[in-house]
Amino acid sequence: MSLSYSAGFNYSPKVPFNKRIFTRRSDLTNEIRLNIGVAALSATFNKQWGTITHLAERYDVSRTFIYQLRNGLKKAGEFFFDETMIDTIPSTVRKSVIATMLSLRLEGGSSIGGISTIMKRHKHDLSSTGSISQTLSVIGGLLPMTMIIAEESMVSKFVVFAIDELYSKSYPILITVDPVSSCILRIELSKTCTGNDWKNHLDCLDSNGIKAVYRVSDEGSGLCAGQTMAICDVVRQSDTYHSIAHTIGSWIYRLETLAYSAILYEYKRCETLGSAKSERVREEREAKYVLARKRTATEITKYENFLYIYQCIIGELNVFDSDGNLRNKQHAEENIRCGLMLLEELNHPKITNAVNKVRRTLTDLFHYFDFAKEIIEECKTIVVDEDSLKAYCLAWQWGKSSRKSKNSKRKNGALEQEKFCLEIAENLNQLEDEEDNDRDIKIKREVYSRLDRIIQSSAMVECINSIIRPYLNTGKNNVTQEQLNLLMHYLNHRRYSDGVRKGKTPMEILTGNDQTKDWIEILFDIIRKKDPALLLAS
Repeated sequence: MSLSYSAGFNYSPKVPFNKRIFTRRSDLTNEIRLNIGVAALSATFNKQWGTITHLAERYDVSRTFIYQLRNGLKKAGEFFFDETMIDTIPSTVRKSVIATMLSLRLEGGSSIGGISTIMKRHKHDLSSTGSISQTLSVIGGLLPMTMIIAEESMVSKFVVFAIDELYSKSYPILITVDPVSSCILRIELSKTCTGNDWKNHLDCLDSNGIKAVYRVSDEGSGLCAGQTMAICDVVRQSDTYHSIAHTIGSWIYRLETLAYSAILYEYKRCETLGSAKSERVREEREAKYVLARKRTATEITKYENFLYIYQCIIGELNVFDSDGNLRNKQHAEENIRCGLMLLEELNHPKITNAVNKVRRTLTDLFHYFDFAKEIIEECKTIVVDEDSLKAYCLAWQWGKSSRKSKNSKRKNGALEQEKFCLEIAENLNQLEDEEDNDRDIKIKREVYSRLDRIIQSSAMVECINSIIRPYLNTGKNNVTQEQLNLLMHYLNHRRYSDGVRKGKTPMEILTGNDQTKDWIEILFDIIRKKDPALLLAS
């Protein structure tokens, strides 16, 4: 056998000594080399004698070259199919694919079909819609529907319950949220929403060590019945938004629309006066114009009176008055009742019905004043100066108004008022050096965190409902409990990027413990503990 073919290289004797004297044989492609290595390795395992010699003669190479290919292929196989590698390499790849899937679904809000399209474009495994749906369902099945604060802790957690329901097709989803941290405490797909369903829902929270300081909800019959059966000893705070703003506040827009319609009608009647051809026609048109003017005046007066009374009623729901004093609960209730009587005098049947509906909720509408009194006592241990505390309370109330306002002008005005009140509080504290300024920031944070526990409405659970709704829409409302479990995990452990909770996760706010891992890493820890095979390639 010639030297030029003995090792799969051609020899060039004219090449200088310090240069490469062998070049790779072009006729021995990678596929041929792989076939030679596989055949040699197979012959060694099966003890087929003479195969190496046959391969050397067939491809005109040396036996040493064949042994090198066989040994290299054997080492590669040992590397890829070693027991430790089975647990690490496929697990890492699978983890990356599942992380992409979770991020697209929960952070991106993509539909299953959209996720499949994106993953196929990047040539990921598990890219079919069936694989994605099944994987997400399996992961969701590993998660609880009731939040677990600490499995090893036997200490109960006392929070305010904001309770509501939303619907996926005809099936209700029962939700309880802590409005301070925005943490979902329990989310449950149910067939019905009767009193017994809500009782079981609340009993599960209690058995998991989550207790209610007080509860905030609307007037749903099944919800109220369930709360009475499960936590009758806990005060129920009627939702101030649903009780007043939602019930009678919507009439502002309606009455304003009627007033503008009357003005437009009057304007059109006025335009027809100049085109009358006879005295009789002119008199008829003047009569219609006079009636139109009277109607316009009536509608404008009705709108303005309603708006003024409504604003007075809403003002009575404020926790603090214009001087920063805690408002009197009895006076607030009496003033709202007087406002409702004035609304009845507008003699509008539908508004009267709305007023009667509000009256039925007044008995449970002002419990938050009692809790506010306790919180103010707590704040007095932080801020010694009484006037300074009043300024902080007013600043908090203006800040809350700015976050609730959708009108940019009112929002900016409320922010200016909050800033002004905080400046007054700082001056009263007489803090001048840098250390004192840091202390003032800490005082503000401590006071605000306590005042945030004064909950008047279930607005937070409504906000959570609005976040969940797009996920239901992308899934064509074919929701399962596993999907809700996964969604609850994400919403509870994702980090806020803006707003008053910026930089925090709901779980951090609720428990007071730092969350060092991303929500996906926490989820992988749960998967490794409960179903490690999920991360291994099939």
